[in-house]
Amino acid sequence: MHEIRPCADDDDKAASLAIYNAIWPLDAITMDEVRSFESRASDYADFLALGGSAWVGLLPWRPGFGEALVTVLPEYRRQGLGTAFYARISSWLTERKIREIDATVPEDDEESIAFAVKRGFREVERNGRMILDLGAIDPEPPAPPEGVEIVTWAERPDLVRGIYEVACEAYPDIPGDRDETVEPFEDWLQHEMKGPGDRADATFLAVAGDEVVGYAKFSLTAAQPETAHHDMTGVKRAWRGRGIAGALKREQISWAKERGYKQLATQNEVRNEPIRRLNHRLGYREAPGRILLRGPVTDDA
Repeated sequence: MHEIRPCADDDDKAASLAIYNAIWPLDAITMDEVRSFESRASDYADFLALGGSAWVGLLPWRPGFGEALVTVLPEYRRQGLGTAFYARISSWLTERKIREIDATVPEDDEESIAFAVKRGFREVERNGRMILDLGAIDPEPPAPPEGVEIVTWAERPDLVRGIYEVACEAYPDIPGDRDETVEPFEDWLQHEMKGPGDRADATFLAVAGDEVVGYAKFSLTAAQPETAHHDMTGVKRAWRGRGIAGALKREQISWAKERGYKQLATQNEVRNEPIRRLNHRLGYREAPGRILLRGPVTDDA
């Protein structure tokens, strides 16, 4: 039997995060990012056991599904801990009348994928990771199309509504099987643009006159001081195919290299061919990403 208990205090939360960061080193975060994410959930629970942790929550922009992440250290696997976490998560979700779980696993973790598939989970989304070694390249000039300039949000804070307009067009067009909705402006601003990893000077806008036609932003964390993570790149539909996304990316590359970052990292749904082709042209290389699996809660709680 495994003793699984809810995280009771900051020490428990820190222990849970340490296990997560050990399993997901390329996605390591700090407690600031954890608190920011949890503030967006309508309900959540964080569980801890010797050798593993599990998080489960309800996210307003993914109604009808529970979001779960189970992490078990390699030396504690094959001892029933993952099954115990699955049962505990299922019980929590059943109490809230949720019958399906979205769970993320590393793309190269065949053991975890097999564990989930055996229990009725199926792949619904695959986000391939791509890495750019900044030490191996000389950044190209942004070269936006005529009539478009690249500025930072810090330089043009008045354009935030324009950024939101781009997001409202771009988010629904991202390939994937999860129907994600864009939050109302004030919620989006707080959650997507003002989190602990968001910086106005690391958010780049493509502007034609006073219209924001595209934007790209980084997500930065003290847990990975040498890596800048691409968060979102979006262009209005009427402006696509003109090289705006490429100009934004090249601006990001120059910004990050000038500030001493060693690499850039991004994850894109594998069906998002345009952005993946652009990344390849800019010198990004493939690395193991994440798979989203969807499956049923278990009644063996």
